[in-house]
Formats: sequence, structure tokens, C-alpha cells
Amino acid sequence: MRSAPTILHLDMDAFFASVEQASKPSLRGKAVIVGGLGPRGVVATCSYEARVFGVHSAMPMAQARRLAPHAAYLVPRFALYRSISEQVMALLRALSPLVEPLSLDEAFVDLEAGGAAWDERSARLAGTKLRADIRAVTGLTGSVGLAASKMLAKIASEQAKPDGLVLIEPGTERALLGPLSVRTLPGVGPATGDHLRRAGIHTVDELAEAGEDELVRLLGKAHGHALYAMALARDERPVVAEREAKSVSVEDTYDVDIHDRVRVGMEVRRLADRCVRRLRGAGLSGRTIVLKVRRYDFSTLTRSETLRGPTDDPAVVREAAARLLESVDTTGGVRLLGVGVSGLADYTQEDLFAQAAGEGEDTPGGGEEAEVEAAEVESAPAERRWAAGHDVRHAEYGYGWVQGSGLGRVTVRFETPDSAPGRVRTFRVDDPDLEPAEPLPLVARRTEGSGGEGLGHSGAGTCGSGAVGR
Repeated sequence: MRSAPTILHLDMDAFFASVEQASKPSLRGKAVIVGGLGPRGVVATCSYEARVFGVHSAMPMAQARRLAPHAAYLVPRFALYRSISEQVMALLRALSPLVEPLSLDEAFVDLEAGGAAWDERSARLAGTKLRADIRAVTGLTGSVGLAASKMLAKIASEQAKPDGLVLIEPGTERALLGPLSVRTLPGVGPATGDHLRRAGIHTVDELAEAGEDELVRLLGKAHGHALYAMALARDERPVVAEREAKSVSVEDTYDVDIHDRVRVGMEVRRLADRCVRRLRGAGLSGRTIVLKVRRYDFSTLTRSETLRGPTDDPAVVREAAARLLESVDTTGGVRLLGVGVSGLADYTQEDLFAQAAGEGEDTPGGGEEAEVEAAEVESAPAERRWAAGHDVRHAEYGYGWVQGSGLGRVTVRFETPDSAPGRVRTFRVDDPDLEPAEPLPLVARRTEGSGGEGLGHSGAGTCGSGAVGR
């Protein structure tokens, strides 16, 4: 293992919630919770102000509302989060060719591979500059961990939160790890943690003291060897620039259980088309079609069918998913459906083995789903158009965001990322002067004559937040 702390782990601080605070001045410094707002919604992430009340990611939204009834509850804006993530990842790739994204808000970087750092001093300088660049470009904050391995760099970024930098100096690794919980180590989830606890092993020191043979006996050969090495601060995993996709899938959770078998079939067909669009967008095809069904009692069934060759034909995927559905009992109701394709290939071949009855019925590009979605929107209550937190524009009052809607009304707060907290107004949901809008940049670009080209700070830089989960 390398000795210099040149592996960097970046974790943006309460990412989704931070983006919302940065774009909405009235929410800065306040509890913000982002996630599904339906009866079965879960928290995607929340601001640090919300965590004071005990709210955390993956918590049922109903529980979050009980803990923090006065928080702002917003629907995610994934397109905006992705665009900001791309800005952050571009800054990382400027440091090194070896960048391993783990999610929209988190990544490892091998600084030595890019010549950005080679010792403690240069690594600290690189981390400090990265944090400043992220704030300048996005108005958000991120926490940085620096160490000689991926495991230690991630532990360091956790210790750095929020909005900090921690470097683990060579020679101090064992002392740092020793008192930490075994759950700190990669691969130790709730089940493994409970198994170790029952054996009297709670800390990393106790894990090391147990010895390799005992860990192999408790956990099996591969897991036992790996955990013993990590307990001794050994982690040889390299930073991998490209992670090969193993599957492409989509799924939906429904606010009310679906009991109608015909409706379930229509949903599976719609999901299959969405999955194929995502597959084609990635330039992939696949051999195995997977159907996921979570029933009314939370039992989850997975069915799969492997074709003779890879395909990205929507008709083939739809027909395979429909066949898989025939083997699933949905009598009691369905709360979640998903369709996926695995066994991926990085090319698309003509479907020589078509298992669908009517290849010619399909429209290239999946236009059929667009029609279904349009029909659904047309028949849905008008309030559904105005999701809480999403952007709008009014012909007279300008840009704003939806605070809520119902009973034929929509309430909008008019403010922008670089304005003061704005005023609230209420309109009819069918007001012709009100329309959905694209998000505004979090950081205003300088115009010519205001100090040259580049990126300037907006007021957004004062909100400190940015990572899913932490």
C-alpha cells in the first residue's frame, strides 16, 4: 500500500438539500427535507438543520413529518442535481484521470496518478483548492478526506463533515481505526455487525485482536481475510476510473396498492419502455430481462428470463416482462413494480431471436410511452403539475418555486438564487400566466464589464450543505 496520503474522497454535504437551500434564499438555515411526498415516500436527504430533529435519509417521510412538522418538504429535482454533479466531477477529473464516482455527490480520486499530489503537503493543498473551486463553481460545500487508501480516505471525509478537510497522516492509521466501531469498515453492514457483536467484537481493535483464523471461522474465508486486513489498516483497492454497468433498471412505488391486473400489466409495459430508453441512451443491449414485484405485504418477488442474444428492442423487453408477470400472484395488491435488463453488451444487435409477437408495432425511440404519460397527465388532478419545490415562472412576477398546491390553488414563493428571500402569492392551478420553468444557475455568471469572465459567487455560497446520506 502507498504511504503518502494521495487518495482523496469527496463527499458533498447534504447534497440534494444543499442545492435546494442554495436555490431558495428563504430556506437557508432552515430544515429542508427532500424525497417522495406521497404516503409511502422516503427521505432522500435532509439539511443539517433537519437532522437536529432526528430526521435522516431512507426514513419514511411520514415519520420525518412527525419529527419535523415545520420543515420544508420538497420533491427532488434530479435533472438539476445531475447537472451540478457533472460540474463537480469535471473539477475532479481536472485533478486526475483516475476518478471513481460512487454516486452523484461522492467520488474517490487518485491524486498521485494525475500528478496533483505526492506527499502530505501537496495533498492538503490539492484538497483545499478543490473545496474552494467547488464552492466557486456551484456555491455548495463538500467535505474532503485524504489518506493512503480508499477505506481511510472515506473515514477521513466522514470526520471532516460538514464543510471540512481531514488528512490521516502516515503512521497514525492503526491508532485512528482502533476505537472505531466495526461498522465503520467497508463490507460490515447490520447483519455482519450483529454477528460480530454476538461474538464479543465491537471495535476495530477487537477485530484485529480476534485474529485472522477466528474471523475466517466466523465470516468465511474471503470476508474474514478482507476484514482482518482492513482492521490492520491495509486496503489495496485501487481507484477505478470506469465502473462497468451490470444492469439497467427502472421502478415505481405507488401511493395506493394496485389491485387491477390489467393496470398492473399496463404499468409493467410502461416500465419496460422506460427501461429500454435508458438502455439505448447508454448504447447498451442485454440478454436477461428482470421483473421486480413488491406486494401489499412487503414481500418482494424477482423473476428473470434470459434471451438467446442481447437486445434493445422495446417489443422484446415488453413481451418478456409480460410473460414474467404471468407467474406472479398480484391478488392482494402491488405497491412497487420494476423492470430491468442485465447481461449487458456494449453494442446493439438486430433482434434475430425476437420473442415478441409483433415487432412492427413498435415506434423507434419509445414514443408509445410518451403518449401514455401525456394521457396520465391530462387525466390527473391539475395540482399534480405543481410539485413542491419545482421551478415556475409567472408572466408578471418572474421566477419562483412551488411551496404547495391543493384545492385548485398553487402557492408560489418568488425568489432566485441571488435574490433576497421572496414574497409568497397564490394562484389558480390553471392560471395562464403561470408555467413550469427550468432551474436557474446556483452561481451567477459574471457579465462582460463586471470583472472579466469566470464564475462569481452568489448568495448561494452561504448555505452549507451537499451529500445523499451524510
